[in-house]
Amino acid sequence: MIIGKSQKEIEKMRASGQLVGQVLRKLGAMVEPGLTTIEVDAAAEKMICDAGAYPTFKGYNGFPFSICASVNEQVVHGFPSSYELQEGDIFSIDVGVTLDGFVGDTAATIPVGTVSDDRLKLIQVTAECLQLAIEQCRAGNHLGDIGWAVQSHAEAHGYSVVRDYVGHGIGRRMHEDPQIPNYGKPGKGPKIKNGYVFAVEPMINLGVQQTKTLKDGWTVVTIDGQPSAHAEHTIAITEQGPEVLTLVKAGAPQFELAGVP
Repeated sequence: MIIGKSQKEIEKMRASGQLVGQVLRKLGAMVEPGLTTIEVDAAAEKMICDAGAYPTFKGYNGFPFSICASVNEQVVHGFPSSYELQEGDIFSIDVGVTLDGFVGDTAATIPVGTVSDDRLKLIQVTAECLQLAIEQCRAGNHLGDIGWAVQSHAEAHGYSVVRDYVGHGIGRRMHEDPQIPNYGKPGKGPKIKNGYVFAVEPMINLGVQQTKTLKDGWTVVTIDGQPSAHAEHTIAITEQGPEVLTLVKAGAPQFELAGVP
């Protein structure tokens, strides 16, 4: 059952969304060759806790870290580690915060140093898929409209859409109804209503769509070893249209993220 949010609840989600958006922006600015992904995880946890929030991912269904750190062929749920980022890598950072009882969830794929044109295009098209999906997050549309926006754009560029993992409703819990696939047919699926809040997250592969999970039980990789990109925002459906809660807005309250560049 899809449960809409009240204006008061959406206001609280604006705060968690702005915090997680600011954290992701800071983390992205850190990325350079030689940085380890566990250093990024430690920085995220410090920023989130210093702001009076909790890193939602940590302990979620047993996940042991504060961010998902997925490099190159890793699609989602990558474990932070002592791996040093290399020139030419692409690095997907997925981060969630719980602030005042509500969750904000966002992700982006960051190029490390100088990256090949095919990888840069993959990142760009994935971001475009997310933007096109956001435009479909309007009352009266259907969930299939969101999925079709992602699928049609990705496939037009020769990429494949991951089907094993999807977006989701979000609120007091990170994963709420409905599931939001990144594929579908226009006009199909449940109708979107004002007050719904979604985490929409295209996962786009340079090669085939199939994935597998590594022995750690979490890290998802492309089955052909080709790179994957990931982008995510938390979006509230309002009478004025889609509001991207995790997009850092000019004039929005700034959180003290002390001690991190």
